Amino acid sequence: MSSGFGLNGGPSRCFPFWQEVLACYVVNTNSEDDSGKRKCTPVLEDYYECLHHKKEATRVRALQRAYRKAEAANPRDDAPKAGAIRNLGLLGQDEDTKAVLSK
Repeated sequence: MSSGFGLNGGPSRCFPFWQEVLACYVVNTNSEDDSGKRKCTPVLEDYYECLHHKKEATRVRALQRAYRKAEAANPRDDAPKAGAIRNLGLLGQDEDTKAVLSK
């Protein structure tokens, strides 16, 4: 949460990252010269990732796309047809059921 405290009353999950950001700013900047902020960019990125999970979401979407592409490139040869799946377990469709289950 923006207050720095989580829902359970303790510190939020990103609070340690925020402490690292503040420590970096304290060490690398002063009131006259704030050019040291550039040194804190990696730490700040870690804090933003903790808050928003954008890099993680991008990585997951890329993995899902790769998985779908691999599935499309290598279809199952023995997959039952839609009609055979619809007939499984229905009365009067025993022949279709036996044909699919025998594979």
